[in-house]
Amino acid sequence: MRDIWPFLPGKNPPRLSHAKGSYLYMEDGSKILDAAGGAIVTSIGHGRERVADAIRAASLNASYIVPPWITPEREALVQELTTHWLPPYLDRIHLTCSGSEGNEAAMKIAVQYHAAKGHPERHVILARSVSYHGTTISTAAVSGHKSRKRGLEGILQDYPRIETPYPLRCPLGPDHPGVTDYYINSLEETIARVGAGNIAALIAEPMNGSSGGAITPPDDYWPRAQAILKQHGILLIIDEVMTGFGRTGFKFGIDRFGIEPDLLVSGKGLAGGYAAITGVFGRGEIAKTIAGGGLDIMFHTFAGLPQACAASVEVLRILREENLVARTREVGTALKQRLVEKFGQHPHVAEIRGEGLLIGIEIVKDRETLEPFDIEDGITNKVVAAAMQEGVFFYPGGTGEVRDIVCIGAPFIIGEKECDLIEASLETALATIRRE
Repeated sequence: MRDIWPFLPGKNPPRLSHAKGSYLYMEDGSKILDAAGGAIVTSIGHGRERVADAIRAASLNASYIVPPWITPEREALVQELTTHWLPPYLDRIHLTCSGSEGNEAAMKIAVQYHAAKGHPERHVILARSVSYHGTTISTAAVSGHKSRKRGLEGILQDYPRIETPYPLRCPLGPDHPGVTDYYINSLEETIARVGAGNIAALIAEPMNGSSGGAITPPDDYWPRAQAILKQHGILLIIDEVMTGFGRTGFKFGIDRFGIEPDLLVSGKGLAGGYAAITGVFGRGEIAKTIAGGGLDIMFHTFAGLPQACAASVEVLRILREENLVARTREVGTALKQRLVEKFGQHPHVAEIRGEGLLIGIEIVKDRETLEPFDIEDGITNKVVAAAMQEGVFFYPGGTGEVRDIVCIGAPFIIGEKECDLIEASLETALATIRRE
């Protein structure tokens, strides 16, 4: 097995037996708290029988059906989404499998929208300095994630970038009073340089996922940024692949920051890890304009697979029935507060930030100067490995340039016992750094 999988030699991944609830059970008999939620995916926990039963029933009903056709499972998912989750202005749904596909589809839709309006010159997508939107050629290129572009530079398009709002490391000074003005100026200056008449859309996360470790913008940033985009006719694509469907303690991150995007992409939480499915949710005006221009939006072969739709319906129902979105806000707020109280003055902790159960811990060599460890020190991996030894799996974050980031993206069902484990394992892992 190890000679064949993973693709690259020298990898030695852990061997899993099974998972249940918030825990991973390893082949050697050990038990690990999945405080990472895998790749910040798992929401309702592992091993939910009703989700498995829904997938089985859908599989018996039909195997593969081309995406444009309506099936009972697709119809049920649309009903669940439009009745309980999506804001009314996002009244069109396009399904893909992965978040990478979803973000790429949203970028294509934005460009097609302007082309259908008679403005094919508006094809530029604005990107951000710290970001991650996927692993396809286009989404890797638009991402501000240097380490995931290594060896690909020759084929990746160069996208114009605005600076990601990063209050801790604002050039004016940490959490400077003028932080919002500084980053809004970056947006305005970039639009002026590129030319508004050339820009189709800005793609951005409402708050950073693992690339920046839950970097949270100032409260007034997004309303001001969206007003500028609207003024120039630039669409806003919000990437909520990681933050959507309850992860931040809100249905979507847009609810936390008070914005109304033209296109919203959300995937991981849509099926909570039980299926590969992502939704691209857009305004009806965009769809009507593209159709009116005689253009089409191509589907991916396995988009909207009935089994994936059935899994999503059950996951979303469980989130509602067990009130897990509100619970995530409550548990996440309490967990972050206790981590701030415990580690907020730690000499190697620069900041503990985030919303709900998307929490980032930024580790530095010097807390006062914010000097990072050398990349060769591999601090993130050392912290994650040390915590694993204590029975907790954290998600390693950062972009290479942004480091060292440890992320918490636990299932929404964790309780006091799991929060105790997270705190204790993090204490041990940080002590390992101090010893070294």
